[in-house]
Amino acid sequence: MRKINYKIVVAFTAITIVSCVEKVPITGRRQVSLVPEADLVSMSLTEYDKFLAEHKPLPLSDSRAQLVKKVGEKIQAAVTKFMNDKGLSQRIDGYQWAFNTVDESTINAWCMPGGKVVVYTGLLPVTQDEAGLAVVMGHEIAHAIARHGNERMSQGMAVQFGGVLLSAALQNKPQETQNLFMQSYGIGSTLGVLKYSRTHESEADKMGLVFAAIAGYDPNAAVTFWERMAAQGGTKPPEILSTHPSDETRIADIKAFIPEAMTYYKK
Repeated sequence: MRKINYKIVVAFTAITIVSCVEKVPITGRRQVSLVPEADLVSMSLTEYDKFLAEHKPLPLSDSRAQLVKKVGEKIQAAVTKFMNDKGLSQRIDGYQWAFNTVDESTINAWCMPGGKVVVYTGLLPVTQDEAGLAVVMGHEIAHAIARHGNERMSQGMAVQFGGVLLSAALQNKPQETQNLFMQSYGIGSTLGVLKYSRTHESEADKMGLVFAAIAGYDPNAAVTFWERMAAQGGTKPPEILSTHPSDETRIADIKAFIPEAMTYYKK
């Protein structure tokens, strides 16, 4: 009886995992997401409002906020077009896009599931212009479209809570679940901090370039932006010890992908 039960459990687990396997747009990588994306999109509505209540965004009368909104809406339109053209519109179901700018010196931007974006003013001197900002916003939005945060959330739920449902985790351990959500989407950390895996970062670079190109931004701007990021300095571990690609590897990979990204670019 125990052997039969064991086989049933193994078979059920395998079926569950297979049913959660998807392919990431553009790269085609297979991913396993055990947390329903709709649940994370719903959670983002609360967490985004909570974040903005604690970090007051700039008013739209501020030119920096206007720039972020302009670029964000162009990337949003590009993502929507790409998903519709590829028959993947369900991947952005439930998205309620929002683009806000927070006046803090942190060099960062992030996107929650559901298209909830924040850009910190500390990033703007590094992006320098609209195209540079599009590189970063395309990259961060790509993380959400690729559901990288869901992958990290799924791993965290399995390790910390034994794989329980998100609703159960929120009810029994609300603070721990909230913390895991924020960590999974890199909220509060800076660009360059160990936020996503090397695979996720490289994937977001490629997807972000495509989205920016469709939005009308020259993909070559990514090279000069990441060169400026590299020039920011700071202590960086060897690539083999880091979840991020080294600056040299990232820039080389971006240069190699630019010809494909350029096929989407129309001035």
